[in-house]
Amino acid sequence: MDQLKEAVYRANMRLPESGLVLYTWGTVSGVDRERGAVVIKPSGVPYEELTPELMIAVSLEDGSVIDTGTGAMKPSLDTHTHLEIYRAFDCGGVCHTHSEYATIFAQARLPIRAMGTTHADYFQGDIPVTRPLKTGEVETNYEKNTGRIITECFKERDPKATPAALVSYHGPFTWGKSPEEAVEHAIVLEFIARIDYRTMILNPDATRPATSLIEKHYRRKHTTGTKPESE
Repeated sequence: MDQLKEAVYRANMRLPESGLVLYTWGTVSGVDRERGAVVIKPSGVPYEELTPELMIAVSLEDGSVIDTGTGAMKPSLDTHTHLEIYRAFDCGGVCHTHSEYATIFAQARLPIRAMGTTHADYFQGDIPVTRPLKTGEVETNYEKNTGRIITECFKERDPKATPAALVSYHGPFTWGKSPEEAVEHAIVLEFIARIDYRTMILNPDATRPATSLIEKHYRRKHTTGTKPESE
């Protein structure tokens, strides 16, 4: 558990270092499936005050607090969204931010398009946008329902091939094999959101690349077990 807390702490600290978050607007978690536990940062604590010991462990099954850490604080408000993702997807880390360009797409309810090989090196296709939450879903079990509309997007998609989603009117969620990889996906997601946005401004009529090109770049980076790297 101490190792997972250290990993989750370090992943959370990458968010302000990478410029993805303001104030406390981001959360990274990690899961220990053997113990049935998820470690997540406490709610509302400034990043400069975080330590590994402040990370909180909750039950993967029901979200109850297992270990409050040394701060006796509450887990992130987004905890139940993370839990829904862990229950539905085979992943080891989840990241949520309000990074600028990805959030623009979420608020516009537009997918981030797979418009080139930079996108395809990490994500197999467009980054999907969830449906809006219904009024009852907002008023009752809001965080859990946020997780559910994310997982709905992947009924016919592979969450490992496209480990990201945009929650309508809210912002991006990413996941990966570890908390560190979930953050890496969030960093790349923000980059591809920015270049898709600028592509639309430069040429609103820009055509999509051939599917074969996107598939080629995705598969050559993901079929050997190696991580994406520069050309």
